[in-house]
Amino acid sequence: MNKNVLLLLILAFLAETHSETLKEKYILYDVNPGEGFNLRRDVFMRVAVMVRKLNLASSDTRFTLVLPPWGHLYHWKSRDLGKQTQIPWGLFFDVESISLFVPAIEFTDYQALLGSNIDVVYYLQGFAGGWKDGKFEEKFQVAKCLQPPEYQKDETGLYEGYFWDFDNVRAVKFDCLSVQGSTRVLQKFLEESQETSVMLDRAESLLHDFFGDVNYWGIRRAMKFSSELAKISNQFRESKLDSSDEKDDTIVKDDWREHRAGRRIRGGPFACVHLRRGDYVRARVGQIPSIKGAADQLDVKMKEYDLGTLYVATDASNTEFEEFRSYLKQYKVLKYNPTHDVKTKYMDGGIAILDQLICSHAKYFIGSYESTFSFRIQEEREIMGFPLKLTEGRSIN
Repeated sequence: MNKNVLLLLILAFLAETHSETLKEKYILYDVNPGEGFNLRRDVFMRVAVMVRKLNLASSDTRFTLVLPPWGHLYHWKSRDLGKQTQIPWGLFFDVESISLFVPAIEFTDYQALLGSNIDVVYYLQGFAGGWKDGKFEEKFQVAKCLQPPEYQKDETGLYEGYFWDFDNVRAVKFDCLSVQGSTRVLQKFLEESQETSVMLDRAESLLHDFFGDVNYWGIRRAMKFSSELAKISNQFRESKLDSSDEKDDTIVKDDWREHRAGRRIRGGPFACVHLRRGDYVRARVGQIPSIKGAADQLDVKMKEYDLGTLYVATDASNTEFEEFRSYLKQYKVLKYNPTHDVKTKYMDGGIAILDQLICSHAKYFIGSYESTFSFRIQEEREIMGFPLKLTEGRSIN
């Protein structure tokens, strides 16, 4: 037998044996109920990088990230769909792709492996009094809860609280944890924890370890949308926008680790605008344009890039959309209207993702001021290698 082949077989055997002897730990997390879909994606990235680094630092333990089911969010307003809750990540994202960056499983998989109890929940909070002497330092401490606890003991002595609308889930232990800093502040604490499963509630309290570094973009690339949603968006682009990955030079390799895109002009023969209305109109008076003001901005851009089709991702009412379109009669202006089957299966979260998928392939994109929805589209276009000037991620104002 070839010596190299023999060596590979020995290494594979040792790796398998090592894997079987590793201790297993599970990291769960949740986010403030008021946070939106795209901020939650950002918190996921922070926690995923933290768990990856736990694995890289440990020789005897494998840490697995348990993905928190999606529940009803403020912007998911289709009442005809009923309660949009207990939604697995796999409906929206490619969990296998995520697992190439960090071991990850659905919460239902966790239940199948360990049951419905979580060993300990830590409710993350700030420090009483905030920063001292104006100095920010990274630190944490198990502390008295600053507000009435979200979790209370039931008659069995276990802690009940909000666990993604699963009624039978309980925590064995609960504490409040004052924390200040990035995810790395808890690394040693989690490494030394004796519990098999640890949940961090209000995980948005933890900052990115390093924003924009190789790990940030690693998990961002790994967070691919589900193949089914990609297929639906591709069909829409082909039929309504004369757009396909082959024609638009927007092919992304299936394995994100192998994808490299040089920055050059690419994209379908259309522009896309994220026209945020709804709560933005009330909350950001003076910061966003009127319907006509937005149309006037788009008219300039359509002429600049010689485009005749404008796709609109918006939460505007039908009346507002028709008003917007009336100012741009010289262009084909359209939005995605899901079929009943698509809306029923993928719900509001999936429809929003379809908007992001379509916009990410436009030749030119302009987003809404300080919108994480727009920022996520900007990231998708960065991954595909669009020129910076063709992506004004948060510029419509």
